[in-house]
Amino acid sequence: MTRLKIGSALAIVCLLTLSFTLTNKPYEALTIKPEAVKIGTNIGDQAPEIDMASFDGKHFKLSDLRGNLVLIDFWASWCGPCRRENPNVVQAYNKYQKAKFKSAKGFTVFSVSLDSNVDAWKAAVQSDKLSWKYHVSDLKKWENEAAATYGVRSIPTSFLIDENGIIVGTSLRGFELHRAIDAHVAKL
Repeated sequence: MTRLKIGSALAIVCLLTLSFTLTNKPYEALTIKPEAVKIGTNIGDQAPEIDMASFDGKHFKLSDLRGNLVLIDFWASWCGPCRRENPNVVQAYNKYQKAKFKSAKGFTVFSVSLDSNVDAWKAAVQSDKLSWKYHVSDLKKWENEAAATYGVRSIPTSFLIDENGIIVGTSLRGFELHRAIDAHVAKL
């Protein structure tokens, strides 16, 4: 019993000494601090930066949209399932672009095209009435830098990020997209 008490007392003294030695402040090293948010593509991760050009050469950065709820939508003009999902994305954009959110300023879509032909890409944006301003591509199809960073293996693929750039939803299509956005809308 005495050995246990002595061992416990020594352990406490060692921890306090180590704490003071490392920080020059007693007990601070014993405090558990939250880790920095990890950059990645899983829910809860900080969304990786995307910086690409639009059809007219203007660069858009995903980080410039901080403060807003943003749907990152990976698609292409040649992708049938993407083109069939576009009306739902348009409906969500029209429904939520002026909504009041719990903590976000607004909602927008950041479209990343896996096209290689700028004319086909631009024609699809016009034909499908993708009226938001954030349309980007590096025109490298499946070699698209953002698609590689996000681990995109099939399209359409989407990521919903909150006002802090944290991923809060993935692969949202149809009604699931609306439900995910609804979770952020302020209830009156």
